[in-house]
Amino acid sequence: MRHRIAVIGGGPAGLAFARVLHRHDHPVTILERESGPHARPPGGTLDLHEGLGQLALEKAGLLAEFRALSRPEGQAMRILDTDGTVLRDWRPGPDERANPEIDRRQLRDLLLGPLDVRWGRGAAKVTPGPPDGVRVHFEDGRQETFDLVVGADGAWSRTRPAVSPVTPHYTGVTSVETSLDDVDTDHPDLARLVGDGSVAVYGANRAIVAQRNSGGHVRVHAQFRAPLDWHANLDTADAAAVRASLQALFDGWAAPVLDLLRRGTAFVHRPLHALPVSHTWTHVPGVTLLGDAAHLMPPLGAGANLALLEGAELAESVAAGPEDLDETVRAFEERMWERAGEWARITTAGLEHLMSPDPAEALALFDQVQPSR
Repeated sequence: MRHRIAVIGGGPAGLAFARVLHRHDHPVTILERESGPHARPPGGTLDLHEGLGQLALEKAGLLAEFRALSRPEGQAMRILDTDGTVLRDWRPGPDERANPEIDRRQLRDLLLGPLDVRWGRGAAKVTPGPPDGVRVHFEDGRQETFDLVVGADGAWSRTRPAVSPVTPHYTGVTSVETSLDDVDTDHPDLARLVGDGSVAVYGANRAIVAQRNSGGHVRVHAQFRAPLDWHANLDTADAAAVRASLQALFDGWAAPVLDLLRRGTAFVHRPLHALPVSHTWTHVPGVTLLGDAAHLMPPLGAGANLALLEGAELAESVAAGPEDLDETVRAFEERMWERAGEWARITTAGLEHLMSPDPAEALALFDQVQPSR
């Protein structure tokens, strides 16, 4: 039976879902609000885990292509004290492939492949329950009906209200992002500081983390505990003012570390939000959620991996499952909630350790997750 299926959102979850359905010759409609694949920057690099993101790509038949694009050397991680002292310097072995890095743009293009996306089709809301199926209401006033609507539309999902009244809450931690281009030629000292992967410096309730992307691009995140409106009297479009504010916040830290902020040319405010750790919902026939729409959690490496695997697993279940589509989705949700709940607990506790008054907690977490080799 070929059901009318739509996925809202062209991120990792939605594309993995569509790509696996496509592999099983099952039609799917992909609805994406953005006007095209390059409408806005896709974000930084991702580490895809064995058994999670990599397993999803294997289900999509894309694991070999991923390995050709990924950067195993990007797994390297260096921890510094605020005075610049190197506390940990872990580098992957030549055969280490547990969590290789890939740029989001490369991953998106890999998943897109032959898929046909309806760009510029923003969903305003989803209405379950009409006799002919689930109705998607578009921002331009049009409507379309499907047997199954999968909300993979991120933290501020327009699909989520169809199954759950819950909205993300502010974690108390915010991040200000900047970046450096052509780091190896224009900033060789910072290139050496960052290395092939990431460098992180933890202080009391704050941190500076820099991560290498491909093409000599480095993303820098200043993270700290603050009220959601901490920037109320600051023009966030004024790079000089934001830079000065951050330098004051990290006053006394080693000069090379502060240079990661001083040399940034533009700054983006990203407050960290999350859904409740145990977020579930009463099953609604014809509608479900994937990824951040279902279980937004602190960005500590699990979110994209879970999104990819959930998309792939749901697609496999739909393609190979019984004719009762509703029971197939219901069973998938139960499995998703159990796994996502565990990861939400892990990442929530991880954020507390990383943004602790005692920087030693961050170091202990690193030793637990990535022991020195």
